[in-house]
Formats: sequence, structure tokens, C-alpha cells
Amino acid sequence: MLNRVTGVFSMGLTGRKEKILRAVVDGYIENCQPVSSSEIKDKHFPALSSATIRNEMASLEEMGYLSQIHTSSGRVPTAEAYRLYVERLMPRRKLSRSELKIVKRYFNKKVTELDEMLKSTAKVISEITNLTSVAYLQNTDDATVINIKIVRITDSTALIIIVTNIGILKDVTAHIGFGVTDEYCNQASKFVTEAFGGHKISEINKPKRIVKQVKKEYERVFDTVLKIFKSYSHDEMFSDIVLEGSSKILEQPEYANLQKAKAMLEFLDAKEELVPVLQNSDDMNISIKIGKDNEIRDGMPECAIVTTSYSIDGTTVGNAGVIGPIRMDYSKVVSVLDYISKTVQMLPAGESDDSVGKLGEPPDGNDTDSSDE
Repeated sequence: MLNRVTGVFSMGLTGRKEKILRAVVDGYIENCQPVSSSEIKDKHFPALSSATIRNEMASLEEMGYLSQIHTSSGRVPTAEAYRLYVERLMPRRKLSRSELKIVKRYFNKKVTELDEMLKSTAKVISEITNLTSVAYLQNTDDATVINIKIVRITDSTALIIIVTNIGILKDVTAHIGFGVTDEYCNQASKFVTEAFGGHKISEINKPKRIVKQVKKEYERVFDTVLKIFKSYSHDEMFSDIVLEGSSKILEQPEYANLQKAKAMLEFLDAKEELVPVLQNSDDMNISIKIGKDNEIRDGMPECAIVTTSYSIDGTTVGNAGVIGPIRMDYSKVVSVLDYISKTVQMLPAGESDDSVGKLGEPPDGNDTDSSDE
């Protein structure tokens, strides 16, 4: 379900005006060129006269939905037109066979680490939409530790793997001293699992009571594990924002102007400013913010941001979406985000590949009979 972007339904729009407005938005999304009355007539309303279509477009301009760059040119949609479009006029589409194959290529394998899932999500969104994508972990504080495994690599290093109810947080190689044996790692695994197992990350990041239980010989392992948990705290999450396809912004005609492109790239680089506009402000699945909806400070570049939340094992852990020009293919973007959100929900929380194999039957009505595009 989409969030309400227009607030209230617009008054005074007849069915014909809505159809003409939709045709203008669709035409401009496709070609990034002003749409003329003759183009609307030829493609959509051959029975109407050009004069009638011009009058309707002039009326839509007066209502604030269209603008005219030059007197002799066609019309282009305004931000308000896009808001109405995504609220009432946007067609829903299914992913094509080729798009489904891209999703399966990224997710039809064992994805156990949250960081790995985050990167895969951003990459697949950017590849299918050809827009800049972003993904970040929103809430891991409520994740509960199930097991901590420490595996000896050399006599001084070990692999530390932390498993929670929503998947593997991270596996890291750590230097934990000299003379490390398999027995040491087995005992250390049991100890830190007993210390942290059953606790939420939010509890572990305030470990005064737990720290008192630490045995001296496991202190190095204990400190390493604490650092991993600390990296998932809210204050550290800016570093875990994943951006894919930032350069694709420069492929959009709207950012051909050097100053506009520079402002957009600077915005993408300021991760602390991305989080507020990426968060869903309500309980809706898909959030669409257009133009001024994104203005958290003066000088924000004009853009549209479409995001969705994703969950693992019933816990909402983050958001992912696209950032691009107001003239984006919202229908395609919404379909991609909706499908990927459902795909992530199907991923096993750190288990085998079996559940991922279910991707052969796409969720929520997407099917492989869709045409390639």
C-alpha cells in the first residue's frame, strides 16, 4: 500500500482531465520532453479535437498540475502532478522475466549476513531501476543473540560469528593472542554465548552487569564481540548506509547542469542527512516523497525518494529505495521495491539455502509469464 502523498483528493478533476494528465506524466517520464496536445491526440484521444485537448491542458495548468516552459512548447508535469499520479493514476505493473532473473541472481543463494543482504538489496534495486539506490539498517536493537561461534584460524587469530534471530550480524577475523587452540575457542564460544545469549543488542551495548562475569583469559574475545555489537548501535549506523549507482544520477537529463549535479552528489555523500528522508513516517509499506516533501534543510536538491521497509523473521530491520529525478518511472520503482521487500522476508535467518529456492515462485502475484522489457 502506498502512503498518501497528496493529502486530500483534488477537486475539479474530471475523468477526461485525469486521463490527459496521466498521458502527459507517462509521456514525460518516458522521453523527458514537453508533451504537446497533438501528441496526446495521436496517441490517446484521436476522437477529440486538438483545441479541446489544449483547453483541458490549459485548465490543468491553471490548477497547478502542468507548466509550460515556452509559449510554443508542450507541457511538463509539476511536482503536484506527480503526487496525484502516484496517488490515483499510476498503473501497477509486474516485473518482467528478465527483471525477475536479476532478483534471483542476487538472492537465490545463501544470504546470511545482514550487511551482505543490505548490499544485495541496494545492488539489485539500482540495476533494475537504473537509478541510485540506498539501503540501511534501521533497527537491530531488538535482535536477540542466539549463538556466538569462535573458530581458530591460526595460533593467534580466530573467526568470530554472531548469530541472532534475524540472521548473522557479522563474521570477523580477530587477533586474540598467541597460542590459540581449538579447545580455547570452544570454551570461549561457550562462555560468550552464555554471557550474551538470550540478550538483545540494546542490552549488550550497556554491558556493566555482563562485564562483571568476564574471565580474564577471554577478555580479548569479549572485547572484540562487544565492538561488533557496538557497530550495530544507532549512533554507528551512518557508516552502514549502502549507496549503489551514485553515478547514475549524472545520466539523468535533470542533472545535466553542473551545479544541480554537484548539489545532488553532495547530498548523497552526506549520510547523516539521508536517514531522515529515507525513513517511513507511517505504517504504509511504500513511502513516496516528491520535491518539497524531502526538504529537511535549505538548498536541498530537487528529487524524489521512494523507499520501503524490509523485515526478517517478523522484525523490521531497515529501509531501501531509490533516489532520482522527480520524473522517474514510479510504477516500475514501486513494483521493484514491493517485490524485493517480499523476497527479503522469505530469506532464511542464517540457515540453509532451501528457503531461498522458493524464489522460483515469485511472491504476491508476480509471475514469470510477464514479458521481457
